[in-house]
Amino acid sequence: MTEVVSVRFKSRGKSYYFDPAGHTVEAGQNLVVETSKGLEFGECTRGNTFVEDTKVLPPLRPIIRLANEKDLKAAEENREREKQAFQTAGEKIREHGLDMKLVDVEYNFEGNKILFFFTSDGRVDFRELVRDLAGIFRTRIELRQIGVRDEAKMLGGLGICGKEFCCSQFLDEFQPVSIKMAKTQNLSLNPTKISGTCGRLMCCLKYEQDAYEELVKNAPKTDSYVETPDGKGTITEINLLRQKAKVRLETPGGDPAVSYYPLDELEFIKTGKQRRAEVIAEAKEREARGEKPNFTPRRNTGDKPPLRASLKTERPQGSRKPEKKAEPAPSPVAEDVKFGEEAPKKPRRRRRRRPSGGSGGAADAPKAE
Repeated sequence: MTEVVSVRFKSRGKSYYFDPAGHTVEAGQNLVVETSKGLEFGECTRGNTFVEDTKVLPPLRPIIRLANEKDLKAAEENREREKQAFQTAGEKIREHGLDMKLVDVEYNFEGNKILFFFTSDGRVDFRELVRDLAGIFRTRIELRQIGVRDEAKMLGGLGICGKEFCCSQFLDEFQPVSIKMAKTQNLSLNPTKISGTCGRLMCCLKYEQDAYEELVKNAPKTDSYVETPDGKGTITEINLLRQKAKVRLETPGGDPAVSYYPLDELEFIKTGKQRRAEVIAEAKEREARGEKPNFTPRRNTGDKPPLRASLKTERPQGSRKPEKKAEPAPSPVAEDVKFGEEAPKKPRRRRRRRPSGGSGGAADAPKAE
């Protein structure tokens, strides 16, 4: 086990482990730590704790000191300088006409480097912009392109649930989210309802995905034919969280009844495809016996319609009828032939062979003496 302290920089992003170096730190205290880029000012998110050695990437950087008044004043000055740098960089971007959106500016604790974060749809040639900014601030300049999710994480805001963005509040890393998660959870596939402010699928779809996948394994599918305490019926809707299913019961000679049943009271019989095939076959048998079928099969589920009927489409009102092609005139030979007689065979026309080496009709013409 290794003793560590979790530190986060600028109240956002991932927390990193640091060596306490003999300091006792509590959550919420400001620290000055040593990083690969020099000294940095951060906030403690979790005090002295012990973690497994496999979770630590050696070597651990040490904590230099707890932040004093001088460090707090330097951090406040850097925040004021970041606001001025943001305005200056925005003006220079407009002057150069670059297709990029400036998101945030970050000074390091020692003040010898400025980091500009921006978003763009494609690649941007900002070499001239870097030269201008380096001439104004007289320090190292770095421009870093980020995605729309990172932008939302930096700027923060409120989601459709009314709470602060998860990414800017507690998420350390972005988890992959797919549309399959929304289907598994029976959510609306409307992009406006399952997308966050950043325009991507909401990160909270990942939270309950494991629970839904476990519930789906033991639940029947929609359109399944099941046995209920009140009779047989077809499942029309399933509520995985409440473990209930909406079943359409079969009532002979009347309208089908709809009821809700717990999943543990249902007994699976057949899938929806098997049940549909049986109903279609039963309807055909009743029709063959001359009885009125209790079910009218769809056109595409029964026998295929004739080709001509399938290709026929309704002509919109006011459209022009297609012109009929003129039938070819009968050959004069066929008119002279009587019924029962064979038509005389048309003599085969021989093609004239060209002499070898000839090209066109000029080769066949006799030479002038």
